[in-house]
Amino acid sequence: MKNAYIPALAAITLALALPSCHKSDKEEDTALPRIMVSTPVIEDSVVIYRQYPGAITANREVPLVCLVNGTLLQKNYESGGRVKQGDVLFRIDDHTYRDAVVQAEAALATAKANLEYAKTHYAAMAEALKGDAVSEMEVEQAKSTLATSEAAVKNAAATLSTARTRLGYCTITAPFDGMVSTNLFSDGAYISGEGSPATLATIFDDNTMTVTFAIDDAAADEILEEVKEGKLDLTAIPLIFDADLTHSYTGNFSYVAPKVNTSTGTLEFQAAIQNPYKELRSGMYVAVKLPVSNDAQALLVRDASIGADQLGKYVYVVNDSNKVVYTPITTGDLVSDSMRIVTKGLQPSDKYVTEALLKVRSGMEVTPISSDSTKH
Repeated sequence: MKNAYIPALAAITLALALPSCHKSDKEEDTALPRIMVSTPVIEDSVVIYRQYPGAITANREVPLVCLVNGTLLQKNYESGGRVKQGDVLFRIDDHTYRDAVVQAEAALATAKANLEYAKTHYAAMAEALKGDAVSEMEVEQAKSTLATSEAAVKNAAATLSTARTRLGYCTITAPFDGMVSTNLFSDGAYISGEGSPATLATIFDDNTMTVTFAIDDAAADEILEEVKEGKLDLTAIPLIFDADLTHSYTGNFSYVAPKVNTSTGTLEFQAAIQNPYKELRSGMYVAVKLPVSNDAQALLVRDASIGADQLGKYVYVVNDSNKVVYTPITTGDLVSDSMRIVTKGLQPSDKYVTEALLKVRSGMEVTPISSDSTKH
């Protein structure tokens, strides 16, 4: 009899266990969705940037010109190579100009000799006038001759200086350290440079480069005002190049145009760039990442958490009842490539949905799971 009760007890135990299993499954089915949320990040003094297209030029680009007439005898550098200040780059046949110097030297010597005679003659005439040996008219003539001789010496000296200068033009040297373009005339070519200077090449001073870009007049005034007030620093402006450069570069604000370009309504800005590795070249295009304003206290949310529809930008906020609320917002600039400034619609204590935006809807009850938005 005792063994007969065992199956019955087992059946009763199983029957009692079945309702408990079904209850667990039902609770699992009705569990609220777990949604990641975060509160906005508050940051002091957030600098806002705008990108402006610009172009780079060398600090100095000087044409090397021929100012004389003659045959190009020599080119003494490698095209595209670097030269030092004072290096001889071109030589022009100078025999005509050397002859002119010799003639000018002779003319000056003659003028000086005539001047010495005029001085002696005038002194003698002045002394003779004291004894009434000559007339005052003769003394005046001697004085005039002396003045003419002095002028002749000055004229001859000027002619000699001009002759020597022109002779110097026959040797063209580097005015500073830099890179020189290819020559535009071949050795043996006759160059007529006296009437109109003939450009032989161009030398570039690329130790320091200049980036030039334009900013809307009104925006430029606001930027300059914030710089004046110490809110913006334009001494290390980030620069972005299309070219794959080995090094990174920044610009130091150096110039703003004194007048607005009336055709574009913009002001021209310039910044100086140090070029120690000689990677930068004139004509390169660059994006200037210019600081334009400073937000004293910015409210930041993850940019990927912001949605957009016909009404504008929005985020989903989970309220104190753990319900999702559609919340319109007004946004500002992107910060650090992933965080967006919110200027209106959100409070620092609000919990906004950071993930699975397509799985939530307004009014939906959820289980919020806190996350740190700064990790995104």
